[in-house]
Amino acid sequence: MIRFAAENARGHALDAAFTRLALPDSLAPDVCLVLGGDGTMLRAIHAHGPLHSYLGINCGYLGFLMNDMAGEPDAVARAVAGVLEAEGYVSHGFPRLQVRAISPDGDDFEGAAVNDVYVERQTGQTCHLRVTVDGVEAVKRMVCDGLIAATPLGSTAYSFSAGGPAAHPLVRATQLTAICPHTPRLAPLVLPHTSPIHIEVLDWEHRPARCVIDGEPLGNVEQVDVRGSDVSVRLCFLAGHDFTRTMFEKIVHA
Repeated sequence: MIRFAAENARGHALDAAFTRLALPDSLAPDVCLVLGGDGTMLRAIHAHGPLHSYLGINCGYLGFLMNDMAGEPDAVARAVAGVLEAEGYVSHGFPRLQVRAISPDGDDFEGAAVNDVYVERQTGQTCHLRVTVDGVEAVKRMVCDGLIAATPLGSTAYSFSAGGPAAHPLVRATQLTAICPHTPRLAPLVLPHTSPIHIEVLDWEHRPARCVIDGEPLGNVEQVDVRGSDVSVRLCFLAGHDFTRTMFEKIVHA
């Protein structure tokens, strides 16, 4: 078992509690126990890849990707071990987005997003984007701050804040949400998970834009291609976890 802790006081304290109590011993060897918030979970997944499953205990603020356990670190560690021993956990496979970006210099970057990938302006000026979906030109020239492509898990993060709908985590789709569009005012779109999305940065010499995957910037880009990946990531949830209740309590009614 791998343990991956957040760089905050609660994450360190819980990590120390698991070490001190030698818990838990009921996790499979390929499971990564993540102690932190959603950002910590994303970093763990990017560090260890899709061959592991990830069970998160929330030590952050929102923790939509995590399991909530209240109490002091030792009590939480014992409670987690007790639930795992008595009732276990359920793992779900969630779709990712495969990303390929090309810089103005011709450099080629590839990556995979668990939450989202977005193209955003780099200066005080708006960026101008041409967007193609399934080979169809959706927008010839959109004047905006950027554009987000999100998985269902990521739909409740930046995309939701930008005006996109919150999707249930078990839906298989890709959401496309413009960031502060000026013209045209492209409405948020829900697309099949397999739909290829092509984003071209127009006038990139004067209106540079960068690509960001799960919060990690790739730098300036001229083109970005996004489509659903065939390789999912598996997240684990303790018995009794309810996606619908969590979505309403943490996102919709927050």
